[in-house]
Amino acid sequence: MPNFCAAPNCTRKSTQSDLAFFRFPRDPERCRIWVENCRRADLEGKTSDQLNKHYRLCAKHFDPAMVCKTSPYRTVLKDTAIPTIFDLTSHLKNPHARHRKRIKELTEEDIRKMKERRLASSIEQLNSKKDAAAEDASTNEEEPQWSTEEKAFREYLKSLFEILVMFVNQGIPLVANKVSESEITSSNFQALINYRMNAGDEALRKRFDTAAVNREYVSATQLSQLLDIFENTVREEMLMEVRESRFFSLVTGDLVEFAKEKHLPLFLRFVNQHNVLREEFLDFLLFEGDESVLVDRLEAQLTERWGLSMEDCRGQAHKATGTSTTKMKAVAVLLMEKYPLALHMSCSHTALNIHLANNLPLPNVQIVMVTLRRIGAFFRTPFTQDELENAIFAHYHKNDEKANALRHACGPGWVEQHNAFDLLLDLLPPLVLCMDVVRDNDGGRFANAVTAEAYSIAEILVDFEVIVTVVILKNVLTFTRAFGRNLQGETLDVFLAATSITAVLHSLNEVNDNIDVYHEFWYEEAVGIANVMEIPVKVPRLFIRKQRAVDEGEVQAELYYKEYVTVPVIHGVIQEVEDMFSETNLKALKCLSLVPAVMGQMKFNTTEENYAGRLLQ
Repeated sequence: MPNFCAAPNCTRKSTQSDLAFFRFPRDPERCRIWVENCRRADLEGKTSDQLNKHYRLCAKHFDPAMVCKTSPYRTVLKDTAIPTIFDLTSHLKNPHARHRKRIKELTEEDIRKMKERRLASSIEQLNSKKDAAAEDASTNEEEPQWSTEEKAFREYLKSLFEILVMFVNQGIPLVANKVSESEITSSNFQALINYRMNAGDEALRKRFDTAAVNREYVSATQLSQLLDIFENTVREEMLMEVRESRFFSLVTGDLVEFAKEKHLPLFLRFVNQHNVLREEFLDFLLFEGDESVLVDRLEAQLTERWGLSMEDCRGQAHKATGTSTTKMKAVAVLLMEKYPLALHMSCSHTALNIHLANNLPLPNVQIVMVTLRRIGAFFRTPFTQDELENAIFAHYHKNDEKANALRHACGPGWVEQHNAFDLLLDLLPPLVLCMDVVRDNDGGRFANAVTAEAYSIAEILVDFEVIVTVVILKNVLTFTRAFGRNLQGETLDVFLAATSITAVLHSLNEVNDNIDVYHEFWYEEAVGIANVMEIPVKVPRLFIRKQRAVDEGEVQAELYYKEYVTVPVIHGVIQEVEDMFSETNLKALKCLSLVPAVMGQMKFNTTEENYAGRLLQ
């Protein structure tokens, strides 16, 4: 949505101008002066918060000395900036035209007060300029005189820095992807340097024309230093936008390990000044200690190091997997206790069913989830996807429609979709066949590490306990699939999801109440798949050994999987859904009823609108 200038007789808007637009200040006194100088009578009754939120002035109304360009991409005002340049007469040339921004007629008293304030402001600005000039003079005295070689090197570093900025803005990796096992393309960084030189970048050309033929474009040390500087610059730019927007949500990703320690990637999600939703990486957090230590470390990093206020945090989402899920859930609870408005929700870019399964602290479920991620990574290896498609057509050679549907469905990212467990069961025979082909490696196309991974994955997939677990997950999470899709949909879809959570929980509780009946059907499905694949139906070996140790009778496989898989999964999913969509979270989601896109599609009565309004208070 474009920003319009609030100044009278000014028709500029952000989409038609390269000028910067500035919000009215939140400080009531400064805001009053801005309004007074604008001569907009209709703005005098508005609060500084209202003006800050809804009104802007373009840079044309400020003394150029008050406007600072902090980077090629950012323009800000000095803290003391006051708008003083206005066109207050051009409307008189056409007195019959309608003017939405009516100009206030000043009395003699108003004029006298304005003159006094402007005189005081002029004196203050003059003193400020003198101080700045004195500071510049002292700085110039201390600034070293650069030699010709040093100046050339500074220009060279500037060009490299601009290249790095472009890489991030365009989402280009520094090094190109592998084309095959033996061939690697030249680095993207090197290619862009060549492009800049061909386009006339003299600083780069001079640098490399005088360099040896085999010399590095940039040494590892130089590149590391550039990246450090660049990282700090980009982060500060992003943090300035977050501070201007004020409110943000905290998102964490999967654990990563470097320097022999585990770290949690931190992201900030916010709406910028152009009403665009952004999610940006902020930093890594050392993942060490219990949940209270993590919360303290997280707070310190956000507030003390990066200057944000946790009071402005309006949400949190944690994409935890494996053993870290329990700890991150505890972190979320502690954060909500300290900051109740930091609502804990699932990551919007993670399918709800995947999130629910990841958060189940059951060993067999975690084995399935880890295997899914390994499968996703495996098929990013060259030629493996081709082998999977061949295996699909080989297995479903009598059903071309099914084969084509699966071939299209098993593209990149299928292991992270809402229906990942359905797809996994349909793909199970072709997957095992594919892994066997890769393991045999008759053509010698695959490295030893790839064939070893294929063998390991295949051994897991032909385990009956894994098959039962996937079948149970598929059937239980069927009840949350549509709900999860709506949560990732448009605003109206999210609102409808909030109103349907009761029905979802009702269905899950009905399954729980009739668990014997449901488990019987699901167990038969798992046995059928195992029979087709010639996989023995049995109780896990470890459980049998424990039973023998206590001299208990033999346990039937169906009863074992009911007690140790079906019941824990259904209980875990119900608990997770109830925790995730608590009354507070649902109230927040139902506030979407005030969004015009929702109101336009729904027929609200006054009672519902008032209820939604009370939720916001």
